[in-house]
Amino acid sequence: MEIGIVRPVNITSEMRTAYLSYAMSVIVSRALPDARDGLKPVQRRILYGMWDMGFRANTAYKKSARIVGDVLGKMHPHGDSSVYDALARLAQPWNMRYPLIDGQGNFGSVDGDPPAAMRYTEARLSTIAEELLFDIDKNTVDFRDNFDGSYREPTVLPGMLPNLLLNGAAGIAVGMATNIPPHNLVELCDGIIYLIDNPEATVEELIKIIPGPDFPTAGNILGADGIMAAYSTGRGQITLRAKAHIEEANRGAFNIVVTELPYQVNKARLQERMAELAKDRKIEGIRDVRDESDRSGMRLVILLKQDAQPKKVLNALYKHTQMQTTFGINMLALVEEGRQPKVLTLKRMLQEHVAHRQNVIRRRTEFDLDKARARAHILEGLKIALDNIDAIIRTIRESRTVESARNNLIRNFGLSEIQSQAILDMQLRRLAALERKKIDDEYAEVIKLIAELEDILANPRRVLHIIQSDLRRIKEKYGDERRTRIAPDATGEVSDEDLIPDIRVLITLTDRGYIKRQAADVYRTQRRGGRGIKGMITREQDLVRHLLTCGSLENLLFFTDKGKVYQLKAHEVPDSSRTAKGLPLVNLISLEPGEQVTSMLAVPDYDGEYLVMATQRGKIKRTKLEEYSQVRSNGLIAIGLEEGDVLGWVNVSNGDEDVLMTTVNGQTIRFKQGDVRPMGRPATGVNGVNLSDGDRVIGMHLATPGDDLLVITARGFGKRTKLDEYPTKGRATGGVITIKLRPEDSVAGTAVVNDRSLLTFVTLAGVVMRTSVDEISQLGRLTQGVTIVNPSGKDRVVALSVEEPEDDSGESPTIISPNG
Repeated sequence: MEIGIVRPVNITSEMRTAYLSYAMSVIVSRALPDARDGLKPVQRRILYGMWDMGFRANTAYKKSARIVGDVLGKMHPHGDSSVYDALARLAQPWNMRYPLIDGQGNFGSVDGDPPAAMRYTEARLSTIAEELLFDIDKNTVDFRDNFDGSYREPTVLPGMLPNLLLNGAAGIAVGMATNIPPHNLVELCDGIIYLIDNPEATVEELIKIIPGPDFPTAGNILGADGIMAAYSTGRGQITLRAKAHIEEANRGAFNIVVTELPYQVNKARLQERMAELAKDRKIEGIRDVRDESDRSGMRLVILLKQDAQPKKVLNALYKHTQMQTTFGINMLALVEEGRQPKVLTLKRMLQEHVAHRQNVIRRRTEFDLDKARARAHILEGLKIALDNIDAIIRTIRESRTVESARNNLIRNFGLSEIQSQAILDMQLRRLAALERKKIDDEYAEVIKLIAELEDILANPRRVLHIIQSDLRRIKEKYGDERRTRIAPDATGEVSDEDLIPDIRVLITLTDRGYIKRQAADVYRTQRRGGRGIKGMITREQDLVRHLLTCGSLENLLFFTDKGKVYQLKAHEVPDSSRTAKGLPLVNLISLEPGEQVTSMLAVPDYDGEYLVMATQRGKIKRTKLEEYSQVRSNGLIAIGLEEGDVLGWVNVSNGDEDVLMTTVNGQTIRFKQGDVRPMGRPATGVNGVNLSDGDRVIGMHLATPGDDLLVITARGFGKRTKLDEYPTKGRATGGVITIKLRPEDSVAGTAVVNDRSLLTFVTLAGVVMRTSVDEISQLGRLTQGVTIVNPSGKDRVVALSVEEPEDDSGESPTIISPNG
């Protein structure tokens, strides 16, 4: 027995060398994607194996076990589970933005359920995956021997798709990791096309075209700072948030409904976590959590207790569960010769794709050119044969063997060996006249093709145009809408207001708290006494209470019966159709349980004016408008209320107008605003009108010279009276009569109007009517008025809104809130 040589080795250096070899193997051959096709080795082998076996998008599904076995036996000598797990992930639409494998059977779920065994599932290439493999048989990429030298596998795929960014990648190597988010195909194609035309483009320019990741599970990205950092440096962190809304349930309670989750969040575990937090009382107000997801989409319903505040519960869920997560972007991929791992910027990734496609197109063109030249060479020999057909036939007949015939043709006619062999293989039918013309036509086409291919190789710009053309075709064929929304961040650095047109809109709010926004011109102007048109479908016992016409970019202030104020932009109110009931306001502002909005106000800015507010018990208060400019998300104290009182009306004032207060029983008081000194936000105010028993304030306005006071009753009678008929008296008196009321009638609303005013009335049944003020008679204080609205049956008028049309100067109209 021969004894081996013992060689002393330093264990430290040996371990270092061995570990580095292992580390590089993991980095290059397992965990990190190639920047050119965006695939890890196992993914590339699966796709190529399916392509090589003919399992294309237009063929029948084949058992996954067959695919796994072929990949294992030919290219990937590892465990079958590693191959099948990779195959299953390529088929999962919640993991892949554009799945590369079309799976049939149970491939798992977003709840974390594992795929069925590979003997049960079937698969084939998806249509979009074939774009990664086209032209692989045209020497476009390098091939290498497999583990035992019995098979050749590609080192990279031709990759017409920018797959590295398209589907992203995640992997943990030794000492490094990659985490690249998926993106939208349309945006990537547009970005690469732009970069080809503008090679010096900056990340700031590219991010306008590719604004951020686009996850298959949609959701929201909060802010763009992390996206900019990742695209500029290759590393960044973004915050993902689930999409959720609040729905009204039975008995005055609300439900939170989650329809989209952050990327790679397990829905089942999220549901369990919510239940644990509710059980441990870490989040108050949750009664139950139900998963109502089905084929139509995700629907995770959090049932709330009756006294729960939906907005607070939702914020707590964002804080304590995976309804809000962070995604650490680390754009690490293998680049350059030797496939070195490098952190790449957005621009570098796009450039890597372009460079790879340039190389693929050049090699494909060279392959096609060689093939075309070879065909032209043969056709030239056939043309010589046809021109000398008699001599050719005689030469062949006089030759004793095929070999001598070939040599004689080469010697006598100056042909190459390939040409002479083609002549010997030529069938007799090619001697026909039409067949000869086909050879001439084919030769002309081949010569034209050769010139075209040579021009492509000589002109790099044409190669770039081919890349752009391919991207446009792919975008047209596979492109879809962005799923993930990118919300502006808290600093306002990314504002979506620049994209919102400043138009007149009508904001409607019902007693049950349903709010909606529409274009103000939805309702046509009618003559007085008209029936109106249906404005919205309300729930039983629900009624429209507040209307407001304003600019879409203005601030909305919501004042509630509890004396609080909330703020919202008009364009943040969801746009709805004319007959839609709208969205619960608790989706937009953090109202407390049982809190009702009693007044809405549109404020273009907060400079130099006052807010004048009144309560149902006749209190009046005046405060600087700027004190309400910084309203917190959970609201702000607007006025201190006495027990049992309700804040009802708020107006913006320059500080000089007289105050008008009208009661349900038809009394109106007018007094100077100076009688009410400015007070701080928490102040209660002072007495404005002296009310009789059972009476209450129904409207508060500011008097402007030359205008009228419009009064409408619940039964639709009304009039307008000159403000001059209302004497200025001291604050806290009883006022004077403003309208004679019919039996069982009461004042439903009031407004200060002029000759140009447009009026909108709403009834209990939700009927909306618009008319101009000149359709309404101008009468004295002591009259009963005329029919303005003709409500049917037991219907009655419940609200009104006044709009002043824009004049030629372009100034915005003055808006008066309903009933004040």
